[in-house]
Amino acid sequence: MRKQLVASFQHALAQTHPAHLTEQHLPEEAPALIVAVGKAAISMLEAARQRFAQTPFIAVPKAEAGRAWPDALRGRILPASHPVPDERSVEAGQTILQAVSRLKPSDLLLLLISGGGSALMCAPWGISLATKQALTQALLRSGADIQEMNAVRKHVSALKGGRLAAATPARILALYLSDVPGDDLSVIASGPTVPDESTFADALEVLDKYRLEFPEVRAHLRQGLGGELPESPKPGDALFARVENRLIGSNQTLLEAAQSYWQAQGYRAVILSDRFQGEARELARFHANLVQSIRAHGQPFRPPVVLLSGGEASVTVRGSGRGGRNQEFLAWLGFYLGQAGLWALAADSDGIDGNTRAAGAIWQPDTWGRARGQGLDLKAQLQKNDSHGFFAAMNDLLVTGETANNLNDFRVLVVE
Repeated sequence: MRKQLVASFQHALAQTHPAHLTEQHLPEEAPALIVAVGKAAISMLEAARQRFAQTPFIAVPKAEAGRAWPDALRGRILPASHPVPDERSVEAGQTILQAVSRLKPSDLLLLLISGGGSALMCAPWGISLATKQALTQALLRSGADIQEMNAVRKHVSALKGGRLAAATPARILALYLSDVPGDDLSVIASGPTVPDESTFADALEVLDKYRLEFPEVRAHLRQGLGGELPESPKPGDALFARVENRLIGSNQTLLEAAQSYWQAQGYRAVILSDRFQGEARELARFHANLVQSIRAHGQPFRPPVVLLSGGEASVTVRGSGRGGRNQEFLAWLGFYLGQAGLWALAADSDGIDGNTRAAGAIWQPDTWGRARGQGLDLKAQLQKNDSHGFFAAMNDLLVTGETANNLNDFRVLVVE
C-alpha cells in the first residue's frame, strides 16, 4: 500500500506536469513574444519552445542556488526572488514592460503564468523597492488574506491587476496554472491580465485594518483616491476584448488525476474538496472524524474508500521545530486516530513542504505503535511544531525534490 500511495502522487504529478498542461493549450498562431513567469515558468516555457522555437521569450523563474538554466537562445531567463521581491524582480518587471510595449496591435503575446509571479515580476509604482519589500513582509506577517494583500499590491504596481494587459496594444493569450483555492485568476500572480475589482480605497482600508503605517504607500494611495492616478482596469473595460485568460491546471486537476489512478486499482475514490483552508490541525481533526464515521456507520461512504482532498492548509507556528503544513496535517491526523491508524499520504505538489526538503510524509497503520516502541512522544513533537523530526525518526518522510509543479496540497487517505 505504501508503494501505491507514492505511485498515486507521482501519477498525479506526471498527468499535471506544467509542460504537459501547457502543450494542450498552445495557440495555432505563432506568438510575437512569449513571457513565462512563476514557479513553473521554465516547465511551461519548455512546452512553448517546442512548438515555437523561433519566437523570442522572457522567462522569470524562482532563483535557486546551483540551478542550471536551459539554453537561453532567442530569449532571456531572469531568475528572481520569492516570496519577497528584490532587484532581480524589478529588472524582470521592467524588461517585460519594455518588451510588451513594443508589440503591435496585430501581434499575439503568449503569457504563461504560475504561482509566485507577484514577487518574481515586480514593477513598483509610486513607491521604492525598499518600501515594496517591507510592505510585502508586513502583509505576509499581518494575517491579511490573499485578496487583501493583492488589493494593496495591485495599487502599487505597474504590472498587477490587469496593468500588464494595459501596457501593450497586442492581443493576449494568458495561460494560468492555479495555486490558490477557488482558482480566482485575479489572485494568481496578482492577475496581471485580469480585471481588478479592488480600488485605491480598498487598499487603504487594508492598511488601516492591520495598522500598517507606511507613509510613502499611503501618500501614493491617497493620490489615487483623489483621482490623480489611474485606477486598475475594471471588469467591462474595452481592453479586455483583446485578452483571453485561460485556466489550464489547478488543484482539482491534480486530484482528478489521482482519482483516476485509484479507480484503475479497483478502489472507489472520492474527492472531498479542492478548497480546504485553515489550520492543518483542524483539517486533520475533520478528516479523522470522517474516517471514524465511515468505519463506525458507513457514512457518508462505505469502506473501503479512498479519500482525496486538497486546498492550502496553514500552520500557526509556536514551537522551534521543523515541518510544513502537510507533515503537520498528517501528524495530527495520526494523533487523533490513535492506534486505529490508517494508510495516508500528505504532500505539497511543488515537492517542498514548509522549511524542509521533504514534500510531505506517509502514515501507516502501525506508525503509532512503532513510535511508542522508539520512545517518541507524538504530542510533544507536535507542540514543538516538529512534525518533520517525528517522520524523519520514523523513516516516513516523502522526499521527491522539486517537482516543477505548483498546484497546492495533496492528501490521500485509504479507509478500509
